[in-house]
Amino acid sequence: MANSKDVVVTGVSSGIGWGTTKILISKGFRVFGSVRKQADADRLQSEFGNGFVPLLMDITDADAVHQAAQKVGSMIGDRNLVGLVNNAGIVVSGPLLYLRLSEYRRQLEVNMISPLVVIQAFAPLLGTDKKRQGPTGRIVNISSTGARVAIPLIGAYSSSKAGLEGMSDALRQELMLFGIDVVIIEPGTVNTAMYNKGEKEDLSEFAQTEYWEAVQNFQKFIVAEARNNGLPPERLGEAVHVALSTAKPKARYAVVPQRFKNWTLPRLLPVRMLDAAIAKQMGLKKP
Repeated sequence: MANSKDVVVTGVSSGIGWGTTKILISKGFRVFGSVRKQADADRLQSEFGNGFVPLLMDITDADAVHQAAQKVGSMIGDRNLVGLVNNAGIVVSGPLLYLRLSEYRRQLEVNMISPLVVIQAFAPLLGTDKKRQGPTGRIVNISSTGARVAIPLIGAYSSSKAGLEGMSDALRQELMLFGIDVVIIEPGTVNTAMYNKGEKEDLSEFAQTEYWEAVQNFQKFIVAEARNNGLPPERLGEAVHVALSTAKPKARYAVVPQRFKNWTLPRLLPVRMLDAAIAKQMGLKKP
């Protein structure tokens, strides 16, 4: 197996991470995929077979991440990884005005700080360790269209993804020293379990605030949007494959359903006009 194309993907138990794992294995990669629960590791192992190696680690636990990197290093011999895909993430919902700061910190910790923990741990396997052989690997960071078109009531999430993009852009320049590329993928709505979790999320702590009606509408809206218009996770897997394998990848790939309405237009409109349209849709306009 030493000659296989090896990739590390975080957060593969469901959603984009699962779709990415499925596509990459079908293209002949060996995927080292991180999960937090042994049950998920076992399920994915039986689903994906020999092309999959589970890594039990929570990306917020730096020691576990470094242990996982050592395990991967010992399994891939002296070859570099083809890539590292930072996908693991969470969504913290609620109006920023009333959001508990511990929740805001948790959002940033998982989506913005932990990817750097992972990058630092796996960098030697991507090409910063000169003793390793083969071409240098690429880093693919899964961001969100919410990084550039902010979404009210999940402002913590938009903040974390905007931060991830700033880090990615700086890293892409810094890692030119080693020939390691950094590519950002910006998914729009994807039909994943994340939205089912969102539907069940208890947001009653905002019931006594002026935002309660908007929060309830938003919860319904986003779940319906995911089910009716969301892309299948495999579509994102295809985009990750392009980012890892094409000779000259773009710095960013936006993968968005109903692209004109959800991506092109919002970035062309004057900001105040976009604000007004979104606020109206979400019931945030002052009566």
